Amino acid sequence: MDAVELIALAASTSLLAGWRLYLVTFITGLGMKFGWVPLPEELEGLQVLSNNWVLAIAAGGTFAEFFADKIAWVDSAWDSIHSLLRPLGGALLSLAIIDAGDPAFQVGAFLLGGGAAFAAHAGKASARAAVNMSPEPVSNVVVSAGEDIATGSLLALAILNPVAALVIALMLVGFTLWLILAARRAIARFFTREPKASP
Repeated sequence: MDAVELIALAASTSLLAGWRLYLVTFITGLGMKFGWVPLPEELEGLQVLSNNWVLAIAAGGTFAEFFADKIAWVDSAWDSIHSLLRPLGGALLSLAIIDAGDPAFQVGAFLLGGGAAFAAHAGKASARAAVNMSPEPVSNVVVSAGEDIATGSLLALAILNPVAALVIALMLVGFTLWLILAARRAIARFFTREPKASP
């Protein structure tokens, strides 16, 4: 794996951690434990994810997040609680993937991972807050299930083709940010429209 692929893998994994930190940690750790994810020498730092305690905590977090993320306003409360944890987790994942000896490169990897995870988390949290304005509960379940599928699929792609996964993840983050702006404009129009004059 060359330097470009390593950086792409670190960035895409960090982006995904901004959506589903526990799921990313659990699938990666499980894959390493059972040999589904063969680690090249550069990624040996990730071996800690296959530790039984780490797997148990990640599994519990994945289970809790799966249900919390599908209930209106509970998902926003969950996102608020994880506003620091997801970026920090993304930064640590990126640092473990890059695993460079140069301290300057390590700081860069940490900032790259944290920034990528924060951008994804902020987009997700804002989009979900906009979805919560909808009175019906179905949209929350649909959006959350879409995030689950996208995270799992992109994580598999990140392992097989990190550059492609990064491009798709960046496009999804861009789309999420566009949705946020569109939702905010729609909400602003809804609250500023003039009431119809009574006959």
